[in-house]
Amino acid sequence: MTQKHTSATDASTPINVVLVTLDNHVNGAIVRAEKRLVHDLPGIHFRSFAATEWEGDEKSLIECREAIAEGDIIIVTMLFMEPHINAVSDALAARRDHCDALICCMSAPEVMQYTRMGRFTMDSEPSGPIALLKRLRGTPKDGKPAATGERQLAMLRRLPRILRFIPGTAQDVRTYFLTLQYWLAGSEDNLARMVNLLVHRYAAGPRAVLRQIAREQPPIEYPDVGIYQMEGRQRIVDSADGIAEPEEHSGTVGLLLMRSYALAGNTRHYDAVIQALESRGIKVIPAFAAGLDARPAVKRFFMQEGESVVDAVVSLTGFSLVGGPAYNDTDAAQEMLSELNVPYLAVQALEFQSINQWRDSPMGLMPVEATMMVAIPELDGATGPMVFSGRNRDDPKRSFDMSPEMERIDRLADRIRKLVTLRRMPRSDRKIGITIFNFPPNSGAMGSAAHLNVFRSVLNTLTALKKAGYVVDVPPSVEALREALLVGNSERYGAEANVHATISVDDHVAREPYLEEIEAQWGPAPGKHWTDGRQLFVLGKTFGNVFIGVQPAMGYEGDPMRLLFEGGLAPTHIFSAYYRWLREDYAADAVLHFGTHGALEFMPGKQVGLSDKCWPDRLIADLPNFYLYAANNPSEGLIAKRRSAATLISYLTPPVTRADLHKQFAELRSMIDRWRTRDPRAHDTQLMPLLEAISAQAERCELSHSATPERIVDAEPWVGELRTQLDEIETALIPFGMHVVGAPMSSDERAETMSAIAEAGGAKEVDPLRLDRLLASHDKGALQAMLTESAVAADKAPELADRLCDAFENLAKECELPALIDALDANFIPPVSGGDLIRNPESLPTGRNLHGFDPFRLPSAFAVIEGERQAKQLIARHVADSGLLPTSVALVLWGTDNLKSEGVAIGQALSLIGARPRFDSYGRLCGAELISLSELGRARIDVLMTLSGIFRDLLPMQTRLLAEAAFLAADADEPLELNPIRRSALAYQEKHGCDLDTAALRVFSNSEGAYGSNVNMLVDSGRWDDESEFADTYTNRKGFAYGRAGAVSQQTELLNEVLGNVDLAYQNLDSVELGITTVDHYFDTLGGISSAVQRAKGDSVPVYIADHTGSGDGKVRTLDEQVALEARTRLLNPKWYESMLDHGYEGVRQIEAHLTNTMGWSATAGGVAPWVYKQASETFILDEDMRRRLAELNPVAASRVANRLIEAQERDYWGADEEQLEALRRAGEDLEDLLEGITGEVAA
Repeated sequence: MTQKHTSATDASTPINVVLVTLDNHVNGAIVRAEKRLVHDLPGIHFRSFAATEWEGDEKSLIECREAIAEGDIIIVTMLFMEPHINAVSDALAARRDHCDALICCMSAPEVMQYTRMGRFTMDSEPSGPIALLKRLRGTPKDGKPAATGERQLAMLRRLPRILRFIPGTAQDVRTYFLTLQYWLAGSEDNLARMVNLLVHRYAAGPRAVLRQIAREQPPIEYPDVGIYQMEGRQRIVDSADGIAEPEEHSGTVGLLLMRSYALAGNTRHYDAVIQALESRGIKVIPAFAAGLDARPAVKRFFMQEGESVVDAVVSLTGFSLVGGPAYNDTDAAQEMLSELNVPYLAVQALEFQSINQWRDSPMGLMPVEATMMVAIPELDGATGPMVFSGRNRDDPKRSFDMSPEMERIDRLADRIRKLVTLRRMPRSDRKIGITIFNFPPNSGAMGSAAHLNVFRSVLNTLTALKKAGYVVDVPPSVEALREALLVGNSERYGAEANVHATISVDDHVAREPYLEEIEAQWGPAPGKHWTDGRQLFVLGKTFGNVFIGVQPAMGYEGDPMRLLFEGGLAPTHIFSAYYRWLREDYAADAVLHFGTHGALEFMPGKQVGLSDKCWPDRLIADLPNFYLYAANNPSEGLIAKRRSAATLISYLTPPVTRADLHKQFAELRSMIDRWRTRDPRAHDTQLMPLLEAISAQAERCELSHSATPERIVDAEPWVGELRTQLDEIETALIPFGMHVVGAPMSSDERAETMSAIAEAGGAKEVDPLRLDRLLASHDKGALQAMLTESAVAADKAPELADRLCDAFENLAKECELPALIDALDANFIPPVSGGDLIRNPESLPTGRNLHGFDPFRLPSAFAVIEGERQAKQLIARHVADSGLLPTSVALVLWGTDNLKSEGVAIGQALSLIGARPRFDSYGRLCGAELISLSELGRARIDVLMTLSGIFRDLLPMQTRLLAEAAFLAADADEPLELNPIRRSALAYQEKHGCDLDTAALRVFSNSEGAYGSNVNMLVDSGRWDDESEFADTYTNRKGFAYGRAGAVSQQTELLNEVLGNVDLAYQNLDSVELGITTVDHYFDTLGGISSAVQRAKGDSVPVYIADHTGSGDGKVRTLDEQVALEARTRLLNPKWYESMLDHGYEGVRQIEAHLTNTMGWSATAGGVAPWVYKQASETFILDEDMRRRLAELNPVAASRVANRLIEAQERDYWGADEEQLEALRRAGEDLEDLLEGITGEVAA
């Protein structure tokens, strides 16, 4: 057959080839490929568009859509995300039947359906070759491909050979698979061959002549698993034999790279990392694996005979170890990394913004980057996120290639070198710096942490380190340790604790690289903190090769109105000098931050993806950072991981127990029991004295009740209500004491805790001792029978029994000190989801690296359902109290609670608005949608959502979700009487002349990089005159609105107007160990917003707490009810405060904190009854024995208890008479005298 002759004119026929993909990594290769193509096809125009450009550059999206509209051959790959799909979906649909071919691959089903290649389409049920492919791949499990990446690629190569001789549609299918092969091996050669094949097969109309010119060439095959080489003709090889060790070999690091970048020649960022590590004496094995599953590369190049041959692994891919943008398999990743057992770092090459945008951004990584590149790898166990490259828009020649960020790469290389050195160093040579905390300062809080007895835990840690081979001088007792640290030579220096080292002003000025910024904030060196004017004090003491130091105060505590964590704020002179001394003078090989939590990670800077301008990065620098962190607090733990490069080691929260009844409550219960067992023949005159005695005792207990019934026949409901109140007090779960690292729970504590876990799982009235015996016996049959007796459904009992057995076994062993030793050996610390131990016993065993819930799956389906139920519960309580449906609710949302509950509070907010989350075809969160009014069955509620700074940082997609829900409601064409969000937004829009987007803003938080409202600081300092100051402080700090596109703007005026419409304020309470009087964050946020509402409305509104800490459906209480319950079950309950005093120094500090937080509620929301202060004064201060006991354990905290009670009276919160007040003042003076006496003894 004679081939038809084609002319040069034919070859010049124009043809537009358009590639639409996720990012720009192949752009350089496309430019080079086009130069090759033009040689044979002079009329070709090959253009590429990256979806990651569209959000920040609307022009690039317009150009992409225009190119699609004119495209002849269109290739679409890697479009998984809904915004990207929506941006071009209509353009693809419009062009599908008018172009020569539209090839959509490796994308979401909504995109794949547009494929049209000859007679082959993908818009119907799969049949023929496609069905065959699906069968070959196997059935997906949990959304993850059943076949590994290697198997999929092998099938991909075989199929074109199989299909080659099958006529008809099979040839189009064959071309589809060949296109995939070309793309997955996307060198410039293969990209040119891909275009040639598609032109050869599909050029039509006037372009048909090109089919004779373009030719098919098979894809060039490269190793699926291999090594990248910076130099030489072959940049991709299948062996690591050619990698030489540096002359001064200090260790080996495995790098995981993207094969696609290496094939496309886009590798300057990889080269820079390799060179930086090699210059530090580190051998680098740069490996890759195709198919987004790095395990084959890890097994082949980083392990030999099941043992690691590397000292650390660093992923430069931006994805999970097993998975990509569409899915991730964390279980498989964790198994691989645990087997490897070396530190695993995941660092970020920017895809969704340029390096220039990142440098200027106060946020750092964009929400999708933080989720995909940081949060998802954390589920695998990754640590140390850091931006190391991006596209430089200031370099037009290389604007689409990755540009290395050299300062960050040097920091990364230094951190890796320190980790490798730590791993290889003998334990006996290592120097460890333990940092304890001191917040608030001057309050007896030095050496305190959430739920932790720090000094006992530190002593156990020192003992364990010595046993493990470290050089440690272990103090003989906890008292000796505390004395050495807190007293020592402190009197000689006039310091708060022992001064271990001094730094002269001249030395500090000469060596502080950021002196100008610090002096702009705090004045000339040495400042006013921990100094005598000539030198700075490093507080702490060495114990052999372990230094225990006190983290300096942040400096703002004495001036609470100072803007906390704002962009211009710098740490004090001593704060910066402390970390410099630790790194350079003491030369620590690692630092261990001891307990939840310190201030380092909250210093100013970007939220995630820090730069050299960010203070946490400056201060920790290259020092390996390990952090003992409470297992129930993943959100703040993630801040430490992301902002200070910390590896977390989780520790248990305290055991839980029932509050029981004490003193007069037990007497009242006894009286009620006598009533219930009364002789039915008794005459009314005989029973009335008992009723009167019950009434009098109830008054002594300060229980709310109606008047004593005058008739016995009316008494039963009245007595029943009192009994219900007693039951609520008796069965309330409370934390019992504090946790000690290295000391497992006692059998009694474990029994109570296991009982609480069982009841949280659905069991009723579980006998702790019986449950403990059954668990110890390992008799699962008997255990299941007991659970069935305890109202657990028969089909649910086996699962609950398994959970209980696992939790029992994990609580019986000590895991934290072995994990700490492992961490200091620079081994891999397996990850675990943090959360409430009672509801999530899967967080056991402790001693693991905390992470949060997968942000793409939050809120979970359970959380949406449970959030709706709790929203109805809140509405019902308000209707019962007021008779009205609320039109506007002020809701406080915390990151911690939502990560622990899978987003229940988010579900509540959406339910109140009348919206639900929307998920894409991969089950990932992508937005909100309204529930119709007919389905909702009531009016919408205008929800003002105030986010903690940590929620804003960790859950940016959920922040957008809530903002979108509010906007959709405001934009809905509905009757205004049924849509108060729209009614309020339209009124604001008309009044201020703004757009609807602005008027509908309902999500508020701090400015980027700032945390907290400062209300708590104001209360703690006592430096306020009027409660209105709290409203000012709150709205100034929390007046930043977050929109549905993620933009933030200061909208204090809008916030104040919305506050004026609020009918109630509300927050969830989700953890047993945290009550609203346990930490100051509750009154800082909910109390702060209540104060702001009162100012805006001119009247107070109800404040509700939804208590879901126990079993059952939870209960919505008023603030007054919740504070009273916590006072009775915790602060004034001997079972609670004696368990705290068993921990001595730290226990007294906890009592003082509870009292201060209680007063915080009086100051902000008025939610504390006077009897609370009266009984607190009688219990802790006016009782001479107790007062002296407190003073001997912690004189500073004891004095604060007395002074806080006096302050509460002076602010008229409890109406003490003059005799009580005078007695309190005398007791306070006694404490001051005792404190001065102790100080004097030290001086003597």
